[in-house]
Amino acid sequence: MSQDATVNTSGAPAPAAAAETLDRQALHAALAGLCASLVAIGLARFAYTPLIPALIQAHWFSASDAVMLGAANFAGYLAGALLGRPLAARMSNRHALRWLMVAATAAFFACAVPLSVGWFFFWRFLSGLAGGAIMVLVATAILPHIAPARRAFVSGLIFLGLGLGIAASGTLVPELLRLGLQATWIGLGVVSLVLTAASWPGWPASDTPPGMPAPSATGHHAADGALAAHRNALRVIYVQYAANALGLVPAMVLLVDYVARGLGQGASVGAGYWVLYGLAAISGPLVSSWLGARVGYRIGYRIAMVLQGLAVGLLAVSHHTAALWAATIVLGAFTPGIVPMVLGRLQDMMPHDPTAQRAAWSRATASFALFQALGGYGYAWLFSHTHENYALIFTCGAVAMAVAFAADFVVPRRG
Repeated sequence: MSQDATVNTSGAPAPAAAAETLDRQALHAALAGLCASLVAIGLARFAYTPLIPALIQAHWFSASDAVMLGAANFAGYLAGALLGRPLAARMSNRHALRWLMVAATAAFFACAVPLSVGWFFFWRFLSGLAGGAIMVLVATAILPHIAPARRAFVSGLIFLGLGLGIAASGTLVPELLRLGLQATWIGLGVVSLVLTAASWPGWPASDTPPGMPAPSATGHHAADGALAAHRNALRVIYVQYAANALGLVPAMVLLVDYVARGLGQGASVGAGYWVLYGLAAISGPLVSSWLGARVGYRIGYRIAMVLQGLAVGLLAVSHHTAALWAATIVLGAFTPGIVPMVLGRLQDMMPHDPTAQRAAWSRATASFALFQALGGYGYAWLFSHTHENYALIFTCGAVAMAVAFAADFVVPRRG
């Protein structure tokens, strides 16, 4: 699956059949990554949003408990971002990713039985933990095995699962809800089980790509040196990614409510915007990966930050339908699209050190997860204490994106 593996020991090109087999293995690994991001992040996180009204109406939980249980996934995601690397070091990437998907799948089935708030909180937390750990591990487990020329495409394919999960939250979940709340959780569990089984044989068998030395104490010291050499640049990237989370949360949380109640257009129209948001999210990772490969991930991320800032600012100042559509499409695309963009920047900084890449990506993911959770609670408090001032919340998101963009010019040029 690596580029080096297509050359035999004599230095002659490998037979065409062997190259085709290696390409097939790379594709299987990419599809396994897509399944993982779809199950543990796309569905486990975003499918919960349209379930909240049903949970309250069915008297499974009170409104406050339903919101708190949604936050349990954010807390678990942060824990998973911190625990992903130690877990893989103990089990190997392949086994860790397999069992994390099993945990996320089991959580769907467990949530079909609302025994208590504590029971539900545990399983929502576990699904978030699986999502955070998979986010840290999935790309760094696969991309070192992929030929460099194909990594941008494979990165976009892996994180396509996030967009598919957002789209499914606005399409699949409403259809399942017609069968009942319990059947919806079971249906999501069945979908996750099928995807887990499909991904099972696709993960790379070894953590170390052919032609690269196995991890060692010396290798970890070298990774520490690479991280130290780029310390200032990495800190700014962590700040940017955290600010990007603050910029995206207002639309993730309030877009549907803003259209339905804030503009008085009704719940059905609001749901239509969420479907549009999800459809845009499907294309986001692939478009972002293409853009990063075309103009470079640093410039590509600057473009992404400007577009996001303009989009969330547009929600604050305009009620025109065309403006709402444009903002929804841009924000929907970049909700998952910034993931391969930031990962690509880290890989560009330390191109020959997967261990350092994984450490930096783990910290970036943790910073995003932390500020996503803080932003969710902070915006909720601000919203309730300003008489539901949507424009103020969206303005805060635009300011956060402006901070993220400005911070990029602090990065040393060698970063």
